[in-house]
Amino acid sequence: MTKRNKRMLIMLGAVLLLIALLALGFFLHIRQLMASAPKPAPQTVSATVIRKADWQPHLSSVGTMVAVRGVDVTSEIAGLVRTINFKSGQDVAAGQLLVQLNADADIAQLRALQAAAELAASVLKRDQQQFAVQAISQAQIDSDQADLKSKQALAAQQAALVAKKTIRAPFAGKLGITTINPGQYLNPGDKIVTLQTIDPIYVDFYIPQKQLSGLQVGQALNLSSDAYAKTAFSGKVSAISSKVDPTTRNVQVEATVANPKRQLLPGMFANVYVEVGDKQQYLTLPQTAITYNPYGSTVFVVHPAQQAPKAGAAASAAPAAPPPKAGDLVVQQVFVTTGETRGDQVAVLTGLTEGQQVVTSGQIKLKNGSPVVISNVVEPRNNPRPTPQEH
Repeated sequence: MTKRNKRMLIMLGAVLLLIALLALGFFLHIRQLMASAPKPAPQTVSATVIRKADWQPHLSSVGTMVAVRGVDVTSEIAGLVRTINFKSGQDVAAGQLLVQLNADADIAQLRALQAAAELAASVLKRDQQQFAVQAISQAQIDSDQADLKSKQALAAQQAALVAKKTIRAPFAGKLGITTINPGQYLNPGDKIVTLQTIDPIYVDFYIPQKQLSGLQVGQALNLSSDAYAKTAFSGKVSAISSKVDPTTRNVQVEATVANPKRQLLPGMFANVYVEVGDKQQYLTLPQTAITYNPYGSTVFVVHPAQQAPKAGAAASAAPAAPPPKAGDLVVQQVFVTTGETRGDQVAVLTGLTEGQQVVTSGQIKLKNGSPVVISNVVEPRNNPRPTPQEH
């Protein structure tokens, strides 16, 4: 090997050694920077311990209150209002007088027709006496009888017309608000007042056809209305439609609800809950604890830092340890299978075990292994029967 080649090899070795030294120095510098980098601050979240709770399966729907009997009282014939014998909002009995229309001319006509009928009856009686001595023919008697029946029919027709001028309640119930006044002229069909029977009252609601097997006549139910948020009303299913709506595949259900205080009114909406089957026990969480994704539902489980499972480990293997000290907690994201919901709660079927601590709010800033600090100063709602809140 020539001297020139030796010098080139020595130079190449020196360059390679220099590169190696530079790379080692850069690696040591990067490692030092990584070691001196500040650790991420713990994130503040709220959390709860998952427990088993009794769960009553139920059907829920939104219904509409309907009067057992309801009608807009109207006038069948035209006339001038003479007297109004009720007040708006009054309870009335069946047959009670509501409005009297002016019927003076009709009554006079009725008396004239009644007088004509009485005269026809006298003529028939007199002719029958003459027929007994054969002073007149049978044809005269037949004519007198036909005339009497005709006069009586005209009088009865006029009496019915007079009766229509007296408007009465068709059934017992509670009146609405009227806008008519004495002296007002009513046309046939003009609304006088609304009459509703509201104790008891019906609630009509719809359920999907797949839930029809869990419903039967006589089944108990509860309902609530935002007008009386703290009052629960009970009733029973009184009728199930014999037909399923082919458009929505829902079936109409009618229930009868006791309404002694007249709190529920026709037209109001109500949330209906029908209990079906026996009570079951499920692990429950607030719905805010669940993060729903296209690839599945997840939750963040809180563990002591030294006990946190590796990423991808099954949640069922995680120990249910007592609450650790603040600052020593990390979270692990696990997949869960959810079931039915009720109010603010959701049933968890798989993925968790009783006693585990689960994050209920603040998940958006978390990832696997994130340190956390738990603060339950403000907790999400966890009510199986929430009611509207106004602040």
